[in-house]
Amino acid sequence: MVRSIEEFLPYRNEAVQLLTAVAQYSPTTEFTQRIHRLFESLIPYMRRPPDCAAWRDWDFDNFRFVVHELFLYGLAALLKHDRIDQANLLLGRQYYLPEHPDHGESTMVSFAVFHHYMKSLEHRCKRLNLRRLSLRADLLKERCKGTGIDFRHLMQADFVVFMRAAVDHASWWPETLLYAGHSAGPFEIFARCASRAQFDRVRILLAINAPRDLEPLFTRFEDGSQRFPSWESDTFDPGALLGYEHLATRP
Repeated sequence: MVRSIEEFLPYRNEAVQLLTAVAQYSPTTEFTQRIHRLFESLIPYMRRPPDCAAWRDWDFDNFRFVVHELFLYGLAALLKHDRIDQANLLLGRQYYLPEHPDHGESTMVSFAVFHHYMKSLEHRCKRLNLRRLSLRADLLKERCKGTGIDFRHLMQADFVVFMRAAVDHASWWPETLLYAGHSAGPFEIFARCASRAQFDRVRILLAINAPRDLEPLFTRFEDGSQRFPSWESDTFDPGALLGYEHLATRP
């Protein structure tokens, strides 16, 4: 499985170049809709084919890793180039899930479909006694080199998806935020939101109208009624990554 992920790297790089070019030079609604349809077409690869009679739970983990990675890069490229409306399209528009024996009739699903737990990496970590908190986070960080997108931008995209999912009472495990640290400052997109005008542009990503709309979510995190990510003793501070105290405090 890991070898398959490594062998896909050249093709992943080509895809990242394409996504970056669209974000930088052709950020039209039409092109963003095509990217949406591209990701939609990848969903079936993360599940067993309908005609597959025998399989193991982790047989499709290589596809689950690559599709999740590509989704993060697509969003990261849009956010890096300040394409807020286009990024919101990927988060706000649902994705078509074809009929399948495992999940029944065709349906529409949210962006959360692009993240699946990978049992194979947990097995690999135990088998090799690697003592890593997250092999998946390690792989995402290592594979970021040479993409033209800094790992900080990938983490920023992961955080935006996590917060959007949390506001919607959905689930998204932000793999890369293992590296965010306890004392990290706000991501660039939110640091700029100290400006009320910029906040009014960006708030659609979180599906809120004002910073105070996040207070119920923070309360749910604190009282444990909504799960908050941690890796043993490692975690992150969502308020700090948002620059929450400074949101919309200036004209």
